[in-house]
Parts: sequence; structure tokens; C-alpha cells
Amino acid sequence: MADDVRYEPLNEIKVGKYIMIDGTPCKVVELEHSKPGKHGSAKVRITAIGIFDGSKKTLLSPSHTDVEVPVINKKKAQVVSVTGSTAQLMDLETYETYETDLKEDFKELKAGSEVEVVESMGKRAILRILSGV
Repeated sequence: MADDVRYEPLNEIKVGKYIMIDGTPCKVVELEHSKPGKHGSAKVRITAIGIFDGSKKTLLSPSHTDVEVPVINKKKAQVVSVTGSTAQLMDLETYETYETDLKEDFKELKAGSEVEVVESMGKRAILRILSGV
């Protein structure tokens, strides 16, 4: 698990990057910077969406601290079959097959479609449909 995260200064995080909040890999959707007060340091409020569960999370921290950034791998896969809320996928590079849960956005997915899969912290999720819907 130590290889799954790296550390980056909070003031270098931008919208669209990934960050760990409460042990969950999240995509940053909003940043707010506050000016330093008389006796304090500048703070950053980050609003992010969990990439696996879709939950909204916030982080408020001084801008000079280091935060955990998950190592994200994006791969292409082909849908082998869809059963209820589960899809069986085949990695197009290694030909490995595995199952993943389908989010509501991907209920129209059919066998033979090509998708982009995001992989982090030992979990996988479909990020977007590339072709074949």
C-alpha cells in the first residue's frame, strides 16, 4: 500500500488532480484559498468526489502541508459480459479478465464495448465508455 500513494505539497494541487481524503482516492472538483490571518497561515479548502463510491468529501488544511496523492493507472478494457450491476472486463494489454461494479451512468453498457478503467489502491472502476454503446 505504500507504493500506492505519494506525497505532494497542498499548494500544488489543481482542479482535476487526484488526492486522498479519509483513505479514499478522490478527484478534486473545487479549490478555495484563504488569505493568512494575523496569527495563522493560509488555508486551502478542497472539495472532491470519490472515484469509486462517488461520495463528496472536503479537506481543510494549511497550504504548506503535504497531502497523499494516489497513484492512478488508466487502462483500456473490453466488456465481455454484463450481468445486473456487474460487468466482466478484459484488459486489452494483458488479456486478464476481472469483474467490476457498474455505476448508474453505465447501465446501458453492452458486451463488446470498449471502456477506460481507472485502477488505484487495489480497486477498479469504469471511468468512461470509449466505443460500442
